[in-house]
Amino acid sequence: MSDFWICIGDIHDEIARLKDIPELAQARGVIISGDLTMAKGVPAARRVIDAVAAINPVIYAQIGNMDKPEVTEFLQEQGCNIHRSVAELTPEVAIMGVGTSSITPFNTVSETPDDTLGEWLDETYAKTVQYDATVVVVHDAPFDTSCDDLGNGVHVGSKAIRAFIEKAQPQLVLCGHIHEARSVDSIGKTTVINTGMLSDGGYAKITVKDSTLYAELCMM
Repeated sequence: MSDFWICIGDIHDEIARLKDIPELAQARGVIISGDLTMAKGVPAARRVIDAVAAINPVIYAQIGNMDKPEVTEFLQEQGCNIHRSVAELTPEVAIMGVGTSSITPFNTVSETPDDTLGEWLDETYAKTVQYDATVVVVHDAPFDTSCDDLGNGVHVGSKAIRAFIEKAQPQLVLCGHIHEARSVDSIGKTTVINTGMLSDGGYAKITVKDSTLYAELCMM
């Protein structure tokens, strides 16, 4: 079995480029950081999940701010939800998620006060203590990094997510939300990757060796 996982995000109903991701079918699983849809509910989310599952049936997914809240229950029913939940990538490595986003100026369908995002991260991360390493998947990007830069030097990410990373120092954080901020950055010992929007061709490849996570930002 291949020893890598593919992470994508900000799909926004646009599934055509799934077929362009090299080795997607060979990966051990597909991680979706959020925004499967464009402010839509379960039928649109099902279309996305079915399209991914047709290529690779092992999926770890969560809602973003542009997915209606009921999508979480759908993902739970499909056995692939990671929002406020923990799953096992390997016996040594966990994956956990916190979806939605902090409050935006746009009143999108799934927004959460920033303090609550921080509480959810602390609560969920506490469930990973038995693992040697954890992949933390958030939809919103941490504040004051290349991953939350609008492209003009203005940073709009989550301060609570940044504070969590500074405190917990997980090996790897995967995020999205800020489409124009596709990049790799670090906060202390933590690598942070924003894969950007799927339709723009960005994705990440994650490998594990001896409980150490290796990640690279890729382009189709």
